Amino acid sequence: MNIHLVQMDPAWEDRPANHAKAKQLIAEANPDPGSLIVLPEMFATGFSTNIPMTAEPAGGPTEQFLRELATTHQCCVVGGLVTALPDGRGSNQALVIAPDGSELARYDKNHPFSMGGEDQVHAAGKGVALFEWQGLRIAPLICYDLRFPELARKAVRAGAEVLIYIAAWPAKRTQHWITLLQARAIENLAFVIGVNYCGADPQFTYLGRSIVVDPHGVIIADASAQEHVITSQIDPHVVRDWRTQFPALRDAGMA
Repeated sequence: MNIHLVQMDPAWEDRPANHAKAKQLIAEANPDPGSLIVLPEMFATGFSTNIPMTAEPAGGPTEQFLRELATTHQCCVVGGLVTALPDGRGSNQALVIAPDGSELARYDKNHPFSMGGEDQVHAAGKGVALFEWQGLRIAPLICYDLRFPELARKAVRAGAEVLIYIAAWPAKRTQHWITLLQARAIENLAFVIGVNYCGADPQFTYLGRSIVVDPHGVIIADASAQEHVITSQIDPHVVRDWRTQFPALRDAGMA
């Protein structure tokens, strides 16, 4: 399976500009039909807690934009957005769209980032969401969720072979980002994909480092710090063969 990681420097609270930027970056990458395209957390607005600006109704502009990307490129697309809730808060979500424009999965971030005030404006989700693409079972997760290994384990217990973390992970904790992504891969015998911001906004700077990690913890693709799309490939046989050869999940009572 081909994967395209869209590492962006989002324009602050400027949805049209970010839609245009993402569209151009992906067009330049020219993904093959059937690929998996992954955009970061809240890519259309930046990691803002300004709910009147960031939250969108169901079927809003960013959801429609993701559907347009998927149908135009005939790819599966994962991207982050905030959906408005009836109580005035939002839900920080990862939305997964199939090439025909249908919704494959929608995941609500389980762990809003309290240090950034996210817990005051975004409701915490419950549980995981899985989808299947190109023969692999995949679970999307979001940023701060990476620090909670029990959530990744819950996804793997549900059948996940690939974990995707879409993020807005600050530069000063980049080493944590890399190390934790590798740890989630090693302990779950899974491919792990992390897609992050680069650049800066009024709150943080970001060093990118969007990566793909194989089930052994080896980084097989690294976007470094610049704004661009990187492409990698993952093979279902790699994760399944390793889980057979090294039965740690079975020994954890998960087989």
